[in-house]
Amino acid sequence: QVQLVESGGGLAQTGGSLRLSCAASGSGFNIFTMGWYRQAAENKRELVATITRSSSTDYASSVKGRFTISRDNAKNTVYLQMSSLTPEDTAFYYCNADVVYDSGYRTYTYWGQGTQVTVSS
Repeated sequence: QVQLVESGGGLAQTGGSLRLSCAASGSGFNIFTMGWYRQAAENKRELVATITRSSSTDYASSVKGRFTISRDNAKNTVYLQMSSLTPEDTAFYYCNADVVYDSGYRTYTYWGQGTQVTVSS
């Protein structure tokens, strides 16, 4: 089974930067679209950015121009470079991945456990 482990969260000041990483472990699968989502207290989980296997990207309007999603297919890892952070970016950040196992055709979606990002004013 695929496991996603996020890292890189923490505390930043307004205007600062953080870089999140999410690595998928396991074998016998291919990862297609990967993404980052976030959930602030009492809010719904919202899309931040997605990236396809061929590195086509999509961003929420609130982060476009400030955040950059990228991936390393050889390492099964997705990154989120966050810049010009504001307190409104404070949330728990989750990565996810759409996976197809070598033995089948069905797509499974996995989620990481999340990492907290806090931006102070």
